[in-house]
Amino acid sequence: MDSNNQIEPCLSRKSSEGKPQIFTTLRNIDLNLLTIFEAVYVHKGIVNAAKVLNLTPSAISQSIQKLRVIFPDPLFIRKGQGVTPTAFAMHLHEYISQGLESILGALDIEGSYDKQRTITIATTPSVGALVLPVIYRAIKTHYPQLLLRNPPISDAENQLSQFQTDLIIDNMFCTNRTVQHHVLFTDNMVLICREGNPLLSLEDDRETIDNAAHVLLLPEGQNFSGLRQRVQEMFPDRQINFTSYNILTIAALVANSDMLAIIPSRFYNLFSRCWPLEKLPFPSLNEEQIDFSIHYNKFSLRDPILHGVIDVIRNAF
Repeated sequence: MDSNNQIEPCLSRKSSEGKPQIFTTLRNIDLNLLTIFEAVYVHKGIVNAAKVLNLTPSAISQSIQKLRVIFPDPLFIRKGQGVTPTAFAMHLHEYISQGLESILGALDIEGSYDKQRTITIATTPSVGALVLPVIYRAIKTHYPQLLLRNPPISDAENQLSQFQTDLIIDNMFCTNRTVQHHVLFTDNMVLICREGNPLLSLEDDRETIDNAAHVLLLPEGQNFSGLRQRVQEMFPDRQINFTSYNILTIAALVANSDMLAIIPSRFYNLFSRCWPLEKLPFPSLNEEQIDFSIHYNKFSLRDPILHGVIDVIRNAF
């Protein structure tokens, strides 16, 4: 009789709700027995397995006997001073070893187990394009086994306080006490226009700049009231013809019109490779600065891997 047929009905049996009896099956199996099974299989003997697990040979033998009750197969046959696995034991080993590896990977608090773990770093599309190439290189240098995921920012404080994402990189301002941050870099503000804009040939013509059509960047949910007020004082009569929360849209629009916009300098450096953009000199505006920070739940620092990733990202900038 094929011994596989003895255990498959137990695993595939359906309850009245149509759900597999997974929990019923697992409840009847001491998962420590599977660890002992793997030790005997790998070390090809009860004595060797006992030494590795710091147990007595008698305890190992008793565990094998319990497994023989669960699985109607001898599992191991004595051969010389060791044991050799049966065909059914080799079949079990394929699945048990994979399962234990998955468990070890999930419980890898110290990061010593060389399996992939996913770290989520939420950004806006524009900030992601700016910082993630640098972050990816830095993390892969120190933690090559990590898998990085870049979800969007929906509700930043909730995402961090509820552990829905590990890290957020943005210029937001958080009031939640569980959220901490470190400034990665500070950027200056610049006034941009398209290449060939007539204003480029004028020297500090404030009136002409005020009368030009402007595009206004509206950072949603972020605390820039002080910056907005100072910019308004610099350009009291500017004509706002278009507003957007998307800095990519603003860059594309400026590149294809005579409108002007104020954006952080690093974004100008990035976008000017994609669109024909130029900076208009405006010293007082260029003194204005904005911080870009890494945000995280303070309890995440209990995780050595995540703590290390935060340090790597901070050092990368």
